[in-house]
Amino acid sequence: MRDVTHDVPAPHRRTFLKYTGALGAAAAVSASLSACSSGPESTNETGGGDGENPTLTAVIGYGNDGSWDPTQTASAFCMAANNHIYEGLLDTDPISREPYAALATEVPKDPDSTSWKFALRSGAKFHDGKPVTADDVVFVFERILDPDTQTLAKGFFASWLKGVRKIDARNVELVLKFPFPDGLARLTLAKIMPKHVFSKPGGWDEAIKGLAVGSGPYRQTAHHPKSNTTFEAFADYNGPRKPAFRKMNWLTIVDAAPRVAKISGSSAGAQIADNIPYANIGQLESGGLTVAGGAGMNNLFLMFNTKHKPFDDVRVRQALHYAIDTGKMVEVALKGRGKPASSFLDESNPSYRRAKTVYDYDPDKAKALLKAAGVKRLSIEILAVNVSWIVDCLPTIKSSWDAIGVRTTLSPQETTAVFTKMDQKQDYQVVAAASNPNQFGLDADLIMHYNYGPENLWMQYTRWAGNSVAKALFRDMDRATREPDAGKKKTMVQDYIDVVAEQAVLYPVVHNELMTAWDPERLSGIRPQPYPGINLLQAKWA
Repeated sequence: MRDVTHDVPAPHRRTFLKYTGALGAAAAVSASLSACSSGPESTNETGGGDGENPTLTAVIGYGNDGSWDPTQTASAFCMAANNHIYEGLLDTDPISREPYAALATEVPKDPDSTSWKFALRSGAKFHDGKPVTADDVVFVFERILDPDTQTLAKGFFASWLKGVRKIDARNVELVLKFPFPDGLARLTLAKIMPKHVFSKPGGWDEAIKGLAVGSGPYRQTAHHPKSNTTFEAFADYNGPRKPAFRKMNWLTIVDAAPRVAKISGSSAGAQIADNIPYANIGQLESGGLTVAGGAGMNNLFLMFNTKHKPFDDVRVRQALHYAIDTGKMVEVALKGRGKPASSFLDESNPSYRRAKTVYDYDPDKAKALLKAAGVKRLSIEILAVNVSWIVDCLPTIKSSWDAIGVRTTLSPQETTAVFTKMDQKQDYQVVAAASNPNQFGLDADLIMHYNYGPENLWMQYTRWAGNSVAKALFRDMDRATREPDAGKKKTMVQDYIDVVAEQAVLYPVVHNELMTAWDPERLSGIRPQPYPGINLLQAKWA
């Protein structure tokens, strides 16, 4: 099972397949990095609060073989790891997502200004001992804003950031196109990387494969794709979130059963694990572990091919949503750890408002909409990712659609296979998959542009970007981005989300919790995240 946490909104599919780890499309990663030459470290090495060299062992339920390039990656494992290795000018709290000074000495006092000036932290060093300078900051932002370089990060910055200017060796200025206070939190998505390392020929390819050299509290010591990645506290780190663990060993175990087994029992080989299946919560709690969840944007969505009739008809898309018994799905598949979607955003998002169109379970309305659309004897193959909780939800969709006379076939496949078909422009009817844009933040503008936009990869998959309703939607989205009044902007976002809900081209069925388990006798300061991965920057040995 691969995580389909996110997909990169890039117009060039080959570039997308090469760089993003979210779909497992970059699985052909070389294991010949210098840090990997000696073979995998023991995946059984565990730690504790005593001993000369304690090692924290974590189990991550996503692959570590995606892109490690911070400007490109959407891989859950790699993004979580990079948050410990790299720093932005500002970083954000993993739960509140409030920005705090990281490489910069302070958060700008006037977020509504179109000029943000930053002084770099005195004595900040990269893991190879070289100082962090303004040239490194400019290097990263110029890559992100380069019109000839397609990166995931470009979609988070290009609409509002005009450029970055070096003032002197330790000071830089970010120049905005218009006031955009939400941009402060987005600066954590621009991790500062050493120019002297990654500007070399082939440097970005090495970043993709796993070379990671940052200024953060932990330095990468070994990287073994499909096995584990190890870290060590960086002795020269002088930033705000000090490393509490001398060493860390993060194991990648995608399959649920061995992941749960690794953290279970008296001889558990790890102290913390993410992506815990709901069915195992009671077992782990009875064994003394703390299991807690975070509710957020994690969702099962349906994506329709609008060039494949009858899915070009909004009434058909709506009918299929109304037909799904989402209450049964939450009860049976999600064990009560989710909610039927009442907006594109989850209910905890600061910009949430119940959409004008909510797909409460209504099979009679579904039948009426299909009849109004003139659709009879419809047969559908659901092309689905084989992520375990998605597979658990599929039978409810099938039984619901069968019940309104739609003959339904389930076709769960490896995530890579599903989206390779999308990238090859193969024909399909409906895709069911998982997504969680919260990995990038809570900003509704960011979340919606990530999923909807004229050059967005998702919209290319749906073949909908040329639709007149879509074009009007994209204009409304861009106007909302530029709106300086926060209250008006929030309303504008909510209004265009109503359009997204009504059109149901790519739309969530349920939002669910992501569960994290840890040993409270060994670890303290753990806060479960509502998005994949872990953050240990404020954790410590108990």
